[in-house]
Amino acid sequence: MTSALASPRRQGALNLRGYAGLASMESKKFLVYHWSVVVDLIKNLIATVVFVYFWRALYANTARIAGLTLDATLAYILLARIFQPLGGFILVSEFGSLLRRGGIAHIQLRPLDIQLAYYVQNWATVVVDLGRQVPVALVALLVFHFQWPTDPVVWGVFVLSALLGRSVLFCFDYILGCVAFYTTSAWGLGFAVFGLSLFLGGGLVPLAMLPDWLRLIVLNTPFAQAFYVPISLLSGVTPLSEAPRLLLVQFVWLLGLAPLSRLVFAIAIRRVTVQGG
Repeated sequence: MTSALASPRRQGALNLRGYAGLASMESKKFLVYHWSVVVDLIKNLIATVVFVYFWRALYANTARIAGLTLDATLAYILLARIFQPLGGFILVSEFGSLLRRGGIAHIQLRPLDIQLAYYVQNWATVVVDLGRQVPVALVALLVFHFQWPTDPVVWGVFVLSALLGRSVLFCFDYILGCVAFYTTSAWGLGFAVFGLSLFLGGGLVPLAMLPDWLRLIVLNTPFAQAFYVPISLLSGVTPLSEAPRLLLVQFVWLLGLAPLSRLVFAIAIRRVTVQGG
């Protein structure tokens, strides 16, 4: 009986080590592809400078745009540049790559839950990418004199909102990744998703500046849940009094998308066509 009880425990320990191993691979990628890290860093720094001067020019002849002052907008934009990885999509290109290489069968043979494994790997990627944003944060602090929020309640709400929002976006990303199973090339789909995420997530323009009818639609998309909602709460663009309602909306999104994403994958995996020999 002892061995019978120990076997599931050993299996659970092995699974935990498997998930931990997947997570650690992301930091190893960071160390291996160092030139990619340097190029991305330069690109992010240039984009940050361009964004700041663009908004300064836009506010040159006005004190407010959609009720937001220049300082409020710059705080949002700088935080959006620093926490950019929260809004990233990964699985469309990942699933497309697996299909091209015929690797989709390999992940099905792992002694791990496929979606949970990707969830762990996804968060590891986000954490590593956030670490790569430290130079951007230093530029915001030292060059543009950005003042970090000091209220611990604001930071607590931001962390909770980011956890919920990123989980929502992961499930949505998982569903979109399954669409790649029905295509011969996921490149176009990935490019379209990237463009939509920049605008609908609030990475280019604070969503508070959109027309009322469009803002109502965009705020109720998974893109906004992962990026705009936590960043707007942290920057003060959205008042803290709105936090309970926004967190509830994120939680409802997660309750709906989590089982739906598993169902979509179970259906899509039956239609897989491996390209090449």
